[in-house]
Amino acid sequence: MRMLINVPETVVADALRGMAAAYPDLNVDVENRVIVRRDAPVAGQVALVSGGGSGHEPLHGGFVGPGMLSAACPGEVFTSPVPDQMARAAAAVDSGAGVLFIVKNYTGDVLNFDMAAELAEDEGISVAKVLVNDDVAVTDSLYTAGRRGTGATLFVEKIAGAAAAEGQPLERVEAVGRQVNENSRSFGVALSACTTPAKGSPTFDLPDGELELGIGIHGEPGRERRPMMTSGEIADFAVNAVLEDMPPRNPVLVLVNGMGATPLLELFGFNAEVQRVLRERGVAVARTLVGNYVTSLDMAGASVTLCQADEELLRLWDAPVRTPALRWGM
Repeated sequence: MRMLINVPETVVADALRGMAAAYPDLNVDVENRVIVRRDAPVAGQVALVSGGGSGHEPLHGGFVGPGMLSAACPGEVFTSPVPDQMARAAAAVDSGAGVLFIVKNYTGDVLNFDMAAELAEDEGISVAKVLVNDDVAVTDSLYTAGRRGTGATLFVEKIAGAAAAEGQPLERVEAVGRQVNENSRSFGVALSACTTPAKGSPTFDLPDGELELGIGIHGEPGRERRPMMTSGEIADFAVNAVLEDMPPRNPVLVLVNGMGATPLLELFGFNAEVQRVLRERGVAVARTLVGNYVTSLDMAGASVTLCQADEELLRLWDAPVRTPALRWGM
């Protein structure tokens, strides 16, 4: 397998050095694996800290900046960051208004963020947590107890980040983040396996002409395997799976997300089919975002995330944001 790397052992550090060179408005601590917005801490604002294994870029480091995250902690590929990283990040960005940890529901992430919260609280930092568990494909998986955290992480980070930027208190920013998670559901599909740098070969066997329905962002098994389907058939399956779990009462935010190796040409075509299914089901669409945002290395495939958005959540979604991977209104 050909990969654009030096050696597997330095792939994360190399990426962080490249990120630092590309985005001078971020402070990138390569040694300690912490990415911080350069103007942190921001007086009077709740700070948002997230993180997870590398390999899901631009999640999470690409979402650090005004209107979104204050800091992100990248772990090794598909491996949770350690508590010391998270505690260091919290200390770097806390202005005295408190820190909100945004955690995807994977066992290692949950345990390490909980330990980090204890370390931060020992230093006098107020910490709250939002657990993202939006995936409807499976109840439990190889990596989780309960539903996995996937595409809704972007919605939580953006909308809670906007609330923090307005100066809302920690309790309110936490409540907004929890509301977004509760109003969001996701479903993902793999057309190919991904390849980790350390292994150098696909992480699971997916024969030609087959796809995996309901995968997570580490390539873990989904709901079922089927012969290859058309874009329209996949959209029918994925959107209906989401709507069966969450019949929407309000217009929805739509994220059509690539898993890393699917080109935009295909993603926009898939989005056309997703929008068709939503129209057929009578679901109003408020906003749509299409692109590679929550990826799984070089996996071909896509996920669909829907978030019910009332007027307040929509206002916060539209609020200005300036990060490497998401920016508008500034």
